[in-house]
Amino acid sequence: MREFERFTHETILQGATQRGDMKTLLVGVGGMTNGGKSTLSKSLHQQIPNSCIIAQDSYFKDDSVVPEDNNGFKQYDMLGALDMDTMMSDIDSWRKDPERFMRQRDLNPELTTATDTDVFVLIVEGFLIFNYRPLNELFDRRYFMEIPYDVCKRRRSVRVYKPPDPSGYFDGHVWPMYLKNRQEMDITVSDIVILDGLKPKEELLAAVCHDVCEEIERLREKD
Repeated sequence: MREFERFTHETILQGATQRGDMKTLLVGVGGMTNGGKSTLSKSLHQQIPNSCIIAQDSYFKDDSVVPEDNNGFKQYDMLGALDMDTMMSDIDSWRKDPERFMRQRDLNPELTTATDTDVFVLIVEGFLIFNYRPLNELFDRRYFMEIPYDVCKRRRSVRVYKPPDPSGYFDGHVWPMYLKNRQEMDITVSDIVILDGLKPKEELLAAVCHDVCEEIERLREKD
């Protein structure tokens, strides 16, 4: 793990994909529930040309097939609750032809014909994106948003979920699973920039956007 200000750029381009003249960059924005990852991802998308977002929360399986633990809590904070095959298929479609992917989904209607200097950026955001190895291996940049327990619990309590969180769900399932998943990520994943979710949104966006834009320029200049 590395703090943002200590993160270096030497290994960033190792996983960058290039399809002919079409260059791509995969950016992962992970983090705990209500940590600010979705807000950062959407703001980053607005700042980065030729970018789009794939959100892991869009791939939850139907509630009827998500198992319960001994306390009756639905096990949503596990990879098994997510349709990762479909998510990976969508990401693979973007990697093969990002311009077509965006046009088909009307994600960037102002997009014109790509030039040899264009770099397409996919922002993948989610709470377990770095815990799924086939996905984690694709990222060129990794960011992880974290906030303290009390802030996370307070934010979660005012969010409306479908189905709604049952009483005791945060302490009985959400937080223990976060700690478990975080420990696994710390052991198996490297080159993650840890972001303090309590910092001003504008400050976080400026830092990440500058970092990503530097890599875009590196790709444009790369033969």
